[in-house]
Amino acid sequence: MTSEISPVLFTAFLLVGIIACLSLGRRLGLRHRGDGTEVPGVSTIDGALFGLFGLVIAFTFSGAVTRFEARRDIIREEANDIGTAYLRLDLLPAARQPALRQDFRDYVRARLDSLNDREDAAFRAAGAAHVTALQNDIWTKALAAAAEVQGPQATTLLLPAINDVIDITTTHAVAEETHPPLVIYGMLAVLAWASSLNAGFAMAGAGRRSMVHTVGFVAGITLSSYVILDLEYPRSGLFRISSADHIIRDAGAAMGPR
Repeated sequence: MTSEISPVLFTAFLLVGIIACLSLGRRLGLRHRGDGTEVPGVSTIDGALFGLFGLVIAFTFSGAVTRFEARRDIIREEANDIGTAYLRLDLLPAARQPALRQDFRDYVRARLDSLNDREDAAFRAAGAAHVTALQNDIWTKALAAAAEVQGPQATTLLLPAINDVIDITTTHAVAEETHPPLVIYGMLAVLAWASSLNAGFAMAGAGRRSMVHTVGFVAGITLSSYVILDLEYPRSGLFRISSADHIIRDAGAAMGPR
């Protein structure tokens, strides 16, 4: 688990460093050009550095997309678990079902509150606490009701389904907190700045600064970095995984009025 990184702040910090390194590299390149000396092997070093930088971007982007899709799959799985457990309440005595069905409706609402994108941490914490309380209540009531059923159906079908509903919240929480170590993003920033320094040095040979190439280089790196971090923290950026929360909401709607 890592501390949360703000995609906007990281990208802004990266952008300032890239522009500064490009300018510094250009100045060094102009000074070197004025000396009239040639340094052999520079192109080889540039190729190796840019290749390493591209490799790091590719791996971090691929990992971010994979984790984003995995989190969305967990939401789908959770909605299925809730729907399955709710349907299996039919195995309990009729007198026991209304209270548990209402608990499941309340549970869906509390679960959505705990996953809310609001920046208010207290709101999400309250929702998570309510989820835990409802899980305990549902489990206790289901155990008592299953004991009244003759035969193994309630014990072998309903209780495992409720257990899946409880367990998936832990899986979901772990997935939300799973990110690459901070050193990976530090390495990404250092390589971006080093590549910018070399790019500025190389562009000094042209005499005039090419704004098209400069803007394209800066935009490409900063946008790629922002998208990577935005996918890593999908509850606070542009690419919000909350668009998949409707699956849980739909599961609650199928349970009838609250």
